[in-house]
Amino acid sequence: MASGRRGLRPRKQPRQARAELTRQRILTAAAHVFAEYGYAAGTTNRIAERARVSIGSLYQYYPNKDAILVELIARHLHAGAEAVSGRRDEEPPESFEEIIRGLVRLAIDNHHDDPRLLRVMAEYGPRSPELLTKVAGYERERIAYTRELLERHPEVTVEDTDVAARLIVTTVEFAVHQLIAAPGSIDTTRLENELVAMLVRYVTAPPAAGAAEGPGRGDA
Repeated sequence: MASGRRGLRPRKQPRQARAELTRQRILTAAAHVFAEYGYAAGTTNRIAERARVSIGSLYQYYPNKDAILVELIARHLHAGAEAVSGRRDEEPPESFEEIIRGLVRLAIDNHHDDPRLLRVMAEYGPRSPELLTKVAGYERERIAYTRELLERHPEVTVEDTDVAARLIVTTVEFAVHQLIAAPGSIDTTRLENELVAMLVRYVTAPPAAGAAEGPGRGDA
């Protein structure tokens, strides 16, 4: 794995449509190669062959396969962020269960394409500062959106909506990623239903008798 930050960055950004198509072919080929052969055997030679480009052409865009994997992870994160952004522009369902179901389904849809590639991303993805910054930014956006939903919905009984939003986002992201990426198949419909049931009960359960008071919804 490349040790320096420079080795994790693309060598050039395409300025023409043809060059951008080549870059996308390389990324698509890399996704298939990593999923099929694993990261260790997913060499740049195999990626170039699958993309139908010369190895020299590949290196014009990426200095090594670490940089390619970073770009695949960034693309994965961006797809999830775009899905959440699109949902924010829509009127949420009246039922809080359907709101939670929408959040869970977004995560499942963004993870179920190829579990083997997900495992490669999780196990071998370089932790570059730029990538970590993107991860943190996307997480903040999801938490802010979830907190907004909690604060304005009449079915919600949880007191601390900030902590609840963090728990919901972290639980959905971690559970979906881990269970779909794990060896062996999982019924995604069953996963969705169980996650929704767990989170809805947590957020809408009647307060426990004598529970300590904490910051309420909308409190500073």
